[in-house]
Amino acid sequence: MARVAAIDCGTNSIRLLVADVTGTAGDVDLRDVHREMRIVRLGQGVDATGVLAPEALERTRAALADYVTILRRKGTERVRMVATSATRDAANREDFFGMVRDVLGAEAEVISGDEEARLSFVGAVGRVD
Repeated sequence: MARVAAIDCGTNSIRLLVADVTGTAGDVDLRDVHREMRIVRLGQGVDATGVLAPEALERTRAALADYVTILRRKGTERVRMVATSATRDAANREDFFGMVRDVLGAEAEVISGDEEARLSFVGAVGRVD
């Protein structure tokens, strides 16, 4: 069994899932250990200005720092963080990535709109027969 975490940083919210993984590559089972979502509004004004607002980056940093505390407390072995639309086109997206490296100690991965949709779908129906 491995304890893993996923962090999804979207335009409005940042979500954390810590789960225990059992099984093999063909038959994986996840058992939720901790779920949390916070509204950080990372994309505040990004469509109008083309940049991530400093106060939005700070709200996201504070939430991520709290998540890191949870990851340590829960004994998480691996973490994957994905970022979505707000970070795809922002001129100062490197500020976001640097902040994530500093706080999380890992890289955030920007996913495409198609990958975001696929992961959302799998997450929504993953336990439905």
